[in-house]
Amino acid sequence: MTRKRPFHQIDVFTAQPLLGNPLAVVHDAQDLSDAQMAAFARWTNLSETTFVMAPTEAGADYRVRIFTPFGELPFAGHPTIGTAWAWLAAGGQPREAGVVVQQCGVGLVRVRRTPVEGRERLAFAAPPLRRTGPLDEALLARVCAALRIPADQVLRHQWVDNGPGWLAVQLADAQAVRAVSPDRAAMGDLKIGLVGAHACVDHEEAPLFEVRAFFSGALEDPVTGSLNAGLAQWMMGAGLAPARYVVSQGHALGRDGRVLLQREGQQVWVGGDVTPLVAGTVTL
Repeated sequence: MTRKRPFHQIDVFTAQPLLGNPLAVVHDAQDLSDAQMAAFARWTNLSETTFVMAPTEAGADYRVRIFTPFGELPFAGHPTIGTAWAWLAAGGQPREAGVVVQQCGVGLVRVRRTPVEGRERLAFAAPPLRRTGPLDEALLARVCAALRIPADQVLRHQWVDNGPGWLAVQLADAQAVRAVSPDRAAMGDLKIGLVGAHACVDHEEAPLFEVRAFFSGALEDPVTGSLNAGLAQWMMGAGLAPARYVVSQGHALGRDGRVLLQREGQQVWVGGDVTPLVAGTVTL
């Protein structure tokens, strides 16, 4: 039976509207079927739509299910930050001061709350990587063909899979990342993240790296928390990035997202701003 449910649509990884990655959030969704959630995610046609419900694991503040127009994900970054913001905006009260604990397909994910210049910035604790290590020769050849770049343009490559299935390729610089024009037919089911360093970084909030994310036949994601989490774990661990840096993402799509990566001890935190755009109800 359909009914009205609280609803948010927000822009994640930006302090200015329309420059980040949009997210639709349906609250009070525990009685929706898998088919209803999948159908609504297809209808919104956003990279992700989330459905918030009561937790089923001890210690969680809420449970979320994350859908793309093509299926369900066990974890994704901008939906994690965006859903935590929406849950708080809808009146959610976390068990622990300053931290929201989200239950999703990869388990419990902590999202911390930090006041920044009159607003609250959220950051999630990057979940452990499910797969690491360099790509094999055949897969690297597929990746280069999909990106339409010669193999000698790849500085480094690595699996950085924390649920969605990301693999990463480092190019010479940010301009090389921005110049990539992938082959849709060759991309297939690959989920490829690109990273390259900016030439000039004049203050700590300036982006150190440019990132792009391709999936499902060369669709491009505007700003990607899960990929940046995996990239940071790889690059910080290998000494390729400092313990704190900022990423820019979305240039090719007319966006200007910012993701803050920070390592404290062995934990990498992935943070960003959230800008609300729509609040109301949805009938589902």
